[in-house]
Amino acid sequence: MDSSGLAALDRRITRCRACPRLVAWREEVARTRRAAFADQPYWGRPVPGFGPPDARLLIVGLAPAAHGGNRTGRMFTGDRSGDVLYRALYDLGLASQPHSVHRDDGLRLYGVRVTAPVHCAPPANKPTPGERDTCRPWLVQELRLLRPGLRAVVVLGAFGWQAALPALAEAGWTVPRPRPAFAHGAHVRLDGLDLFGCFHVSQRNTFTGRLTPAMLRDVLRTAARTAGLPVADLPSGQGE
Repeated sequence: MDSSGLAALDRRITRCRACPRLVAWREEVARTRRAAFADQPYWGRPVPGFGPPDARLLIVGLAPAAHGGNRTGRMFTGDRSGDVLYRALYDLGLASQPHSVHRDDGLRLYGVRVTAPVHCAPPANKPTPGERDTCRPWLVQELRLLRPGLRAVVVLGAFGWQAALPALAEAGWTVPRPRPAFAHGAHVRLDGLDLFGCFHVSQRNTFTGRLTPAMLRDVLRTAARTAGLPVADLPSGQGE
């Protein structure tokens, strides 16, 4: 664990201006704002990871939402995707509260950190492969700092999976060749690390039932237990 190194990394991430398209978009969204949030200041910068520096489980998403993380300054905060993710973590005893509304709402994660391979909100929620690759050094540095205690990673969605595998390799883990394909429920054992795949908590997936709360909890529960974290057992059907 290197808490000072991780805090310094987070600060450097928030100052990044490496991708012109993303810089222009995130700042335009912050200026114009959504009508529902017209009276709120927007973060409008890259969003760093969130969670303790001694996390044993890392959750890797895609990128901040324009009116979620780009508004609040915290990963998966202020949007419906975050509502689904943090509710599942709370149900499992891995978060202090079920909702993530703003950066100062008191939410704490227990043994879990949340990050993304792209730290700026992209147009249409679709970063380009070039933007993903430009942002990769931040994820590599984060993985290196977390490595002493990190035991499991859950990747949400195929885009994050494709970004995480080369980042893990650069951070020092041995990734199989050919690289394993993404699938919901995928489980790959690396040297000292267990990697899990899960459908992304996007509204497209959660509204259509492609990803249910139970499916998400199952992956998170398995990953947390693999990482050595205590998790709660829910009665059948709870939280559906």
